[in-house]
Amino acid sequence: MVTTAGDDGLARRRDAPISAPDETVSDHPVADQEVDHHSSERADASATAERSQWARALFVGLAAYVVSRLCVLAGAAVRSAQLVVDAREDGEPEPGALNTIAEVLTSWDGEWYLAIVREGYPESIPPSITYNEIEARAAFFPVYPWLVRSADLLIPGGDTLAALTVNFLLGAVSVVLVGMIARHLYSVGVAARAMTLYAIFPGSFVLSFAYAEATMIVLSAVCMLLLLDRRWLLAGLVALATTASRPNGLAIVAACAVAAFIAIRQRRDWSALLAVIPAPFGFIFFQWYVDDTAGESGAWFRVQSEAWSEGTSFGLTALTNTVEFVGAPFGSPSNALTAISLVALAGMIFCAWKAKLAAPLVAFSAVIIVLMLIPETVTARPRFLFTAFPLFIAVAAWWPQPSEAGDHHRASWDRAGWDLVLVIGGAGLVALTTLYAVFAAIP
Repeated sequence: MVTTAGDDGLARRRDAPISAPDETVSDHPVADQEVDHHSSERADASATAERSQWARALFVGLAAYVVSRLCVLAGAAVRSAQLVVDAREDGEPEPGALNTIAEVLTSWDGEWYLAIVREGYPESIPPSITYNEIEARAAFFPVYPWLVRSADLLIPGGDTLAALTVNFLLGAVSVVLVGMIARHLYSVGVAARAMTLYAIFPGSFVLSFAYAEATMIVLSAVCMLLLLDRRWLLAGLVALATTASRPNGLAIVAACAVAAFIAIRQRRDWSALLAVIPAPFGFIFFQWYVDDTAGESGAWFRVQSEAWSEGTSFGLTALTNTVEFVGAPFGSPSNALTAISLVALAGMIFCAWKAKLAAPLVAFSAVIIVLMLIPETVTARPRFLFTAFPLFIAVAAWWPQPSEAGDHHRASWDRAGWDLVLVIGGAGLVALTTLYAVFAAIP
């Protein structure tokens, strides 16, 4: 299904119904009734067919999500098996497989989020703080740990199980939301491909780890759907929650601003500002809350600078790591991840250009990319690229379906390419999970 630019700068379906002019009056009312009856039947049949296609697309997307979660578990199981072998060789008690897998899925940032779940934010922060001190948890945003704390009241088994369950469910919701946006902008076929690509992309491992990306993506996707429907105030309120979920959640402010600019310029719809005004206040509230709790001004920025060494390189780190990878491909897993992320990013940007991705989604993705490349320490990574989820919609919209290929030979290559992408994605999920589980690379 082909799309064109709508009057608000967003894509609309070219096959959308066009109303007949009001002055058109028929001289044959009976014939008109028959035509209307047949038109209504065709419309109902078309709507029923699309609902059926959408149900199948959801099944495909969620099936891909389940398979991708099994890939993540396979990677965690590799680490679990390694620990069992090490324990046997050392004559120590063998660790339980479930406990070991849970430790993998709550490692790295997950430990800090669980610290917030258990202890809240620090009431004071030591001078010259390092990442080895528990107060460094002040660097992590509150929405996800607050969700986990609430879920822990309802889900038996402890806060670790609650954290992983919340992300598993949010991950499934995010798959559906990506499909809904793709369907709104393009077609059901694009939605099915977008959900599959999104679920199987190696960076999607974060949907199974105790990380905040799933929360941020769900909130961002809901906000984008509200922007597409021009429900400005609700979009602004959801954007407020988004900017309190992760630092790169600030990208949603750009999406709201661009959508409002288009609405004001083309329709003089000044109510669109209701989407923009509340958007950054989640970030502002978090800064105030951490400062007030810790009893100092600029607490978050100090922790970021001292504990996490978050300086700025404006892409130089990503470039340096990539050059080092080219010179020594097997020298550093982190350098390899940076180089692979940049290559994937280039391809996704190309697809966004070819598919004419809607301007608010482009703005969101652009800010995500800039925030990914700016840091001096951890730069381009699959999980950061993953949060630019509108790019998966662009790839799905660009990717030709077999029926669109024009000839059997081309269709075979397109299908083979699609299958190869899925295989690489699944292998990448297992590999990334294993790398992070053995602390061989920085996530």
